Amino acid sequence: MEPESQALHVLVVDDERDIRDGCERILLRKNFLVSKAANGMEALALLEQAAFAIVLLDLKMPGMDGMEVLLRIRETRPETLVIVITGYATIETAIEAMKRGAYDFIPKPFKPDQLRIVVDRAVEKKRLTDEAERLDRERRRTLKDLDMEKSRTRTIIQALPDGVMVSTPDAHVALMNPAFMRMLRLDSAGIRPGEHIRRYVGDEAFSHLVVDTSLGKVPPGVFRSCDLEREGGTVLRAQSTPVLSETGECLGAVTVLMDITELKMLDRLKSEFVTKVSHELRSPLSTIQQQLAMVLNDFEGEQEDEQRHILSRAKEKTQGLITLIGDILDLSRMEAGMVLRGSQSVDVKEILKATVDFLGTKARGRKQVLTLSVPEEPLPPVVADPQALEIVFGNLITNAIHYTDEGGNIQVSVGTAGNELCVVFQDNGFGIEERHREKIFEKFYRIKNDRTRYITGTGLGLPIVKGIVDALGGRVELESQVGVGSTFRVFLPASPPKTEP
Repeated sequence: MEPESQALHVLVVDDERDIRDGCERILLRKNFLVSKAANGMEALALLEQAAFAIVLLDLKMPGMDGMEVLLRIRETRPETLVIVITGYATIETAIEAMKRGAYDFIPKPFKPDQLRIVVDRAVEKKRLTDEAERLDRERRRTLKDLDMEKSRTRTIIQALPDGVMVSTPDAHVALMNPAFMRMLRLDSAGIRPGEHIRRYVGDEAFSHLVVDTSLGKVPPGVFRSCDLEREGGTVLRAQSTPVLSETGECLGAVTVLMDITELKMLDRLKSEFVTKVSHELRSPLSTIQQQLAMVLNDFEGEQEDEQRHILSRAKEKTQGLITLIGDILDLSRMEAGMVLRGSQSVDVKEILKATVDFLGTKARGRKQVLTLSVPEEPLPPVVADPQALEIVFGNLITNAIHYTDEGGNIQVSVGTAGNELCVVFQDNGFGIEERHREKIFEKFYRIKNDRTRYITGTGLGLPIVKGIVDALGGRVELESQVGVGSTFRVFLPASPPKTEP
């Protein structure tokens, strides 16, 4: 399908010049107007100057990443269709982007035909949307009138491959297209619009989504979503948004159903692949590290300084790979919801003592003072997986050791704060600049400057900490000052004390 006679304007945003130029060549052959941007700030500047029908947006860019650019586009240009460009290892990020309003995604590396198909689909979506809006302006009908009128709008909606449902302000169904009925396995012969949404769909989360959106409880231009699992393993994603009149009155809601079974399957296969590969790699890496340690010990004092430095760096890098594999396994375990499967009542003081004792050797090797302060009176227990808490405490203490100079102080303490336990990790290390404090909990994000460039790490420690604490119903707070130090506070819900009968 070729674009309409009036050429559509497309913006290509990618930090790789080859990708930008390649997309431009393909789109120019299809008579699009093409603009290019090498980063997020440049893209936002172009969006302020002109309106673009479609934006091809790379998610992984230095500086302002694609997710932030997507949110800005949704705020300022909600009519623009965003197609995110992602690598094979970031399918989860692509799904998150679609939750936040992206129209579609295309994985790298892609062929010209793949790009043409995705862009043509977006053009068709744009054309149908514009046509539906034009017809709506011409007739000035309410959403309920659409079900009674044999118009081109109905024909367009009926032909859409995704499920579409229109509901009135009281959450009664005004229109359902064939795709919607097919996805929910509704009998087209025995079911007609007009009833409350709960008459057609028994899923409570879906019903609440439609009711709240139809009542105008969702801000205009915002897409709320939920997932429905059907028999046979099919997974559907519902996205709902309110429809407003010219005066701002909520006329109801439009809910779109998409089949995301394949995306879920890809996500599951990714997790299984990561787990299997990690297990296969950890054993030989551990063997290599042990052999390097034996070589260093056996030839103590005999090698030249250069040889010893090479062996030491090899051992250090091997340990870094082992740590990365461990973090990936922890992350996979967390994403699979396993942090709560081994939950039991645990004594936080005992876990802290064991963790501080274990990491004390590492701190003493850097001439640091690692201390633990616990109250004499018993603390209420926490219901959690003990191994998960060890991961949380171990990551925070290890970070404090790495990002504190030799001879520094690291203090760990625990106490109660209302109905919560508060574990505090305080150091007098490098500190964290304001601009990094939100991003350090993102996966693989690392602070790079002259003081941290030689510190090995994976960028997964703090995301794992936050993921586990969130799963336990707690929260993590951070206070930091550059050159003074950082304080992490972990709040965990305490279990009520058991009473004798």
